[in-house]
Amino acid sequence: QVHLVESGGGLGQPGGSLRLSCAASGSIFSISTMAWYRQAPGKQRELVAVISTTDGSTNYVDSVKGRFTISRDAAKNTVYLQMNSLKPEDTAVYYCNAQGMYFYWGRGTQVTVSS
Repeated sequence: QVHLVESGGGLGQPGGSLRLSCAASGSIFSISTMAWYRQAPGKQRELVAVISTTDGSTNYVDSVKGRFTISRDAAKNTVYLQMNSLKPEDTAVYYCNAQGMYFYWGRGTQVTVSS
């Protein structure tokens, strides 16, 4: 079992920055990738960014490329999502995800981008 806890959401201004954190605990040795998803009201949950725990390779949805950065601190069992140049369309609940034998989800953190 893997337990994920997100933090760092809140209100951001257009053009501003926020950083999300996801702390993992439990059977973390089984995790092969960690990712951030988001779900805006009335829309399907979408993959935002993913990082491999094996080689650190990353991938992003086109809409956030060049603005968001996913990173991982293995010593702290924590994954981050640095979000820069925020846009109103980034408003969503952001979920941390870990994939090992199963998919594991955090409870989500709200990000609202508004002036």
